[in-house]
Parts: sequence; C-alpha cells; structure tokens
Amino acid sequence: MRLGIPHMGNLYIPFKALFQRLGIDYIIPPVNNQRTLSLGVRYSPEGLCIPFKLTLGNMIEAAELGADTLLMAGGTGICRLGYYANTQEQILHDLGYEVEVVQVGVSERKLFGLLEVIKRLSNNAPWPKIISAFRFGLAKLNALDKIERVVQRVRPVERIKGTANRLFAKAINAIDRADDYDTLKKVQIDYIDQLNQIDKDTQYKPLVVGITGEFYVVLEPFSNLDVESELGKLGVEVRRSTFVSEWAKFSWFLNPLGINEKDRIHKAALPYLKRDIGGDGWESVGEKVLHAKEYDGIIHLAPFTCMPEIVAQNIMPTTKEKIPVLTILCDEQIAKPGMLTRLEAFVDLLERRRRTYNNDRQ
Repeated sequence: MRLGIPHMGNLYIPFKALFQRLGIDYIIPPVNNQRTLSLGVRYSPEGLCIPFKLTLGNMIEAAELGADTLLMAGGTGICRLGYYANTQEQILHDLGYEVEVVQVGVSERKLFGLLEVIKRLSNNAPWPKIISAFRFGLAKLNALDKIERVVQRVRPVERIKGTANRLFAKAINAIDRADDYDTLKKVQIDYIDQLNQIDKDTQYKPLVVGITGEFYVVLEPFSNLDVESELGKLGVEVRRSTFVSEWAKFSWFLNPLGINEKDRIHKAALPYLKRDIGGDGWESVGEKVLHAKEYDGIIHLAPFTCMPEIVAQNIMPTTKEKIPVLTILCDEQIAKPGMLTRLEAFVDLLERRRRTYNNDRQ
C-alpha cells in the first residue's frame, strides 16, 4: 500500500510525521498549483465546488506518483462533502487509476474516526504506537498554528514587507525536519523569537479583520489567492476563525470535560439561524455575531455553489451587528487583480469607518 492525501494548508506536515512513525509508505503530491486546479476542473462535474476540484486534482497527482490508497475527509452531515470520496473514487477509476479512496468520518466520529482509519492503514499497529505517533503529529500541528498566529500579528506592522512570510516558510521546513519533541520545541521558540524581533512600526494600530467561512477555502491559501498575506501587505491584522489544532482540541476524544467552542458560536447565531445548515454556514453567522465588537470587519470566504455559505452570506447583512462583511466566492474563475481591488476598497472603507468613529468620540 502507498498512501496519498490531498493538501489543505500545512496539514501534510503532521500527517507525514504520523505516517513516518507508523512505517506507512506515503506520497505527498505537489503543493496545490495551477496544474492541480486544471486537473480537478477537467474531470469534475461542473457544478461542484473548488474544494472538490482541488482535492481531486491532488488525488490524480498522487496516483500519478504511485499512490494506490487515498485518504479523504467525509461524513454524514448536510454538506455534499459526505459524497465526495465515493464520487472522486469513481472518477479516478474511470480515468484508469486502480485506487481505493478511504473516507474519514470527521463530522460524526471526529478524531476517533481518523484514528480508526489509521489503525487499519498501519496493518493494525498497537494502539499505544498509534497514539504515540498521533501525539507527535499533533505536536507539529500545534507548533505550526502557534507560529502562524504570531505571523498574522507581525505582517501588518513589519517595516519590510514579506519578512514574516519568509521566516514562516523557514519555520515550516524546520518543523517538517524536526524528529523529536525537544527539537520541535526549540524550533517553535526560536522562530517565535525571530518573528518578535522583526523591525516593526510600533506606532501603527492596524485594522483587525476576521476571516471566516468554509473550512477548506479558509485554510488552503491557493484556493483563496493567499488572502491573509495580501491583507497583511495592506496593514491589516488577520484573526482567522479556523485552526485545525483548535478543532482537535475541542474534539470529544481530547476533551473529556466536554468544552465545545462550536456550541458557543452556535448560541451566538441563534437569533438569526436556528439549526445546522451544513458545512460551516452556522459557524460563519455565529463568528460575525460573537466577534463584532473585536473586529473592524469580516471577510467571508465561500466556495462558489456552496449552499451553506450562500445561506450565511444572505443572513449576515440582516444582523443587528453592523460590522462590515466582504464575501469572496472562490472558484477557478477568481482572478487575483480583481480580488486585490476588492480588498483595497474594503480596507479603505474600514479605515474611513474607524476615522469617523474616532471623530464622533471626540
């Protein structure tokens, strides 16, 4: 068996660490690029969303490199995601690839569903070995997310634009190479220290913009044209609603006290949305309500044709919280110049809104 897994941000790094420790032969396809998207668009049904198309393109690239087993998120929720693995497997078979697509039930089984699949893929390795490998992968995931949070704070205030991004790229490679906990801890401390030492404009008070929306397009920079970096260049501090380490933290498997961050978000959305509508639509509305006083604005990322996010998009302007929201629909037709123009106009609006508010207070 040779295992392949589609990309979603830097998630391949903790999975790579997990597979290495369990002796699973794995293949990492190329990082999402224009060829990945072209392959996915060519062989996907036209009306499906960009997460389907990009993950299918990744699967084809992994199969080209010799993968015979592919891991794909799935579930039993309202979102079409639950059908993706079966549909993608059929497409791959039609293209002549003899592969099995293994679905991970992330919606109903959370981390337990992932661990059950890993046990099967590792030829029934003992549970202590699986848990040990999983914990090391989770440690890498936590290190990546902690460093990225610092990067988000530094980007808008760094004097030489791009410095934080260059350090983050080096940190990602160093975390990938770390093969024990001590090395991983040293890498995390070292790069956070380097980021904190970047020359900054300490007088500048950046706008704060929350990023919410569908899980995949929020986490995968290629699908959203690296919107976080572009906002950083415009002097905006990003607060992203979704980190995989937080999803893991609030999973019932690692959360015996039953603390559930999503319950808090759902409760905030209740005046406007009473039930789950699939995907992350309920969370998108709740994030706006919950953080309206903390953020200057919100950018809502949604795959084109994603019904849960379309519902959320139409609810957001009707809430009593008047924080501005910019919805960006992500698909293969989105062009960077157009997106940058919209971001610049949105940031200009937020700056004028802040100046007006400050003048009124005086």
